[in-house]
Amino acid sequence: MMSIRQRREIKATEVSEDFPAQEENVKLENKLPSGCTSRRLWKILSLTIGGTIALCIGLLTSVYLATLHENDLWFSNIKEVEREISFRTECGLYYSYYKQMLQAPTLVQGFHGLIYDNKTESMKTINLLQRMNIYQEVFLSILYRVLPIQKYLEPVYFYIYTLFGLQAIYVTALYVTSWLLSGTWLSGLLAAFWYVTNRIDTTRVEFTIPLRENWALPFFAIQIAAITYFLRPNLQPLSKRLTLLAIFISTFLFSLTWQFNQFMMLMQALVLFTLDSLDMLPAVKATWLYGIQITSLLLVCILQFFNSMILGSLLISFNLSVLIARKLQKNLKTGSFLNRLGKLLLHLFMVLCLTLFLNNIIKKILNLKSDEHIFKFLKAKFGLGATRDFDANLYLCEEAFGLLPFNTFGRLSDTLLFYAYIFVLSITVIVALVVAFHNLSDSTNQQSMGKMEKGTVDLKPETAYNLIHTILFGFLALSTMRMKYLWTSHMCVFASFGLCSPEIWELLLKSVHLYNPKRICIMRYSVPILILLYLCYKFWPGMMDELSELREFYDPDTVELMNWINSNTPRKAVFAGSMQLLAGVKLCTGRTLTNHPHYEDSSLRERTRAIYQIYAKRAPEEVHALLRSFGTDYVILEDSICYERRHRRGCRLRDLLDIANGHNPSLGTLVTVTKAGQGRDDGWPRRE
Repeated sequence: MMSIRQRREIKATEVSEDFPAQEENVKLENKLPSGCTSRRLWKILSLTIGGTIALCIGLLTSVYLATLHENDLWFSNIKEVEREISFRTECGLYYSYYKQMLQAPTLVQGFHGLIYDNKTESMKTINLLQRMNIYQEVFLSILYRVLPIQKYLEPVYFYIYTLFGLQAIYVTALYVTSWLLSGTWLSGLLAAFWYVTNRIDTTRVEFTIPLRENWALPFFAIQIAAITYFLRPNLQPLSKRLTLLAIFISTFLFSLTWQFNQFMMLMQALVLFTLDSLDMLPAVKATWLYGIQITSLLLVCILQFFNSMILGSLLISFNLSVLIARKLQKNLKTGSFLNRLGKLLLHLFMVLCLTLFLNNIIKKILNLKSDEHIFKFLKAKFGLGATRDFDANLYLCEEAFGLLPFNTFGRLSDTLLFYAYIFVLSITVIVALVVAFHNLSDSTNQQSMGKMEKGTVDLKPETAYNLIHTILFGFLALSTMRMKYLWTSHMCVFASFGLCSPEIWELLLKSVHLYNPKRICIMRYSVPILILLYLCYKFWPGMMDELSELREFYDPDTVELMNWINSNTPRKAVFAGSMQLLAGVKLCTGRTLTNHPHYEDSSLRERTRAIYQIYAKRAPEEVHALLRSFGTDYVILEDSICYERRHRRGCRLRDLLDIANGHNPSLGTLVTVTKAGQGRDDGWPRRE
């Protein structure tokens, strides 16, 4: 509490930071010591304090999440097999390649084992570096071999501490983005506090550590911060080049670490396209960002041995289409309102047609089917036709791919985040609509972005970018719950920026005829400070209780299964079963699998459906023939699937298989059950 009061005293230094064209700064600057040198010193002092707080809050968040992970599992005390089992589903699969690289006699042999892998999919040799985004595991394994830390730090701790360290970078990037938008580091502090107090809805890193998004989102946040700075007007040439370099590196790392990068960056490209079309963004800067996206994806494509899914991505087709359409319509931004609107609609139609044409041509040339399950899922999800497709229904029946639950907004409202977000969003949307209408109506007199007549409503390019970004990712989160982490973290940034933004308060006070520069200063600092005090008062005791609550990993069934496999089966034995459990089998035992959870491959999806026939209404002879076709030696049948209660009728795995096979699931299914199966999913018991 004391530290918050101290931050309140230095607010004058923050107002003096160099954020252009802020009318309310005029009177405040008169209170500062006169002279350019003094102002520069105040600016350096504010940057130093704000930067120090950013680093501290990032590190504290990292330590907080790591402590929760330790307290929940008693990770330091459990056996190695239990630690590995705690990496559920695909998390275990990714971690197994880090373990495989460390166990290889040499790095060359480790690389060879990944490029010519014949244990992840039985009777088939695949290039894991081409198929999966596992360069981060490769990089970490090399670092662990090279650095003199083997005597002091176990490999698993080096891995998880790296991920928790990335969380520090993530929170710091969110802090900086909010700071850049508002002009005060108090905004960044509020964004970080909101991120932590809404942890359930902003991150899941403490229980899904190796998940690809936990690697990628910190770099995505850095990219957004760099783009926010890049879109400022009048950047110095050196600053512009360094910012473009930061955008390129962060975009490349984001693309390299997550297989769904192309879909997230497609949303970004739509943001740029919208703003460029409405003259709310300099066209040359939009072109730079389009080029960086394409270049980053192509570079990742090369590193992934020309992964066809990247070449056939909608992002590359869309960006190329935008650049081509812009060349064909050189006079797009001239004319009257109706003339301009007509050209804009024609431009949109041209880009859409070109995108679909290029994408279809590329996919036919490459015979690409890797991402067709995603489009089948989207088609079925948005009611564009019923489907019997097994893969599409598998996604539709998972809660993570359903609509965002309504109780999410209740949790976000408890921290005042949702209320603040709606408040800021409403004002900025109104401003954006006014600016867009002005740009379309007055395009003949508009020479460049942001040069509107004095007294009209204005919206900075960086603010406009973050506005459309949060709207599009909000729609994505509302439609697919798993994607909420992309939205809620940016929600913290956008809400905190608005409460600390002088432009927002100026507009609001002018609308009620209470405008005064001093009132703006009071509102932009008093409101966030009061919210920070409220968050500390309401959530600090709960966070302390959470840190003191000790639990313990407990999954004896799965531990027994892994120990039995290690003791009673040959090293070259081939196992069939559910994707989720087999990932753990590979990690804990090193046995060969028939299928696995990395679902972005058409042949693997067909293989998985064939293996899952063990739960369908099929003759034993047919199922046996299918299993032997993949070289299966052992089959793991799970109680949790045979007697499934988690999903409603029609969404159980055996129902989905029967539907895909053309059977009526209501007639019942005869199953054979073994004791070998997954352990308890209802949480860990308390540690005494």
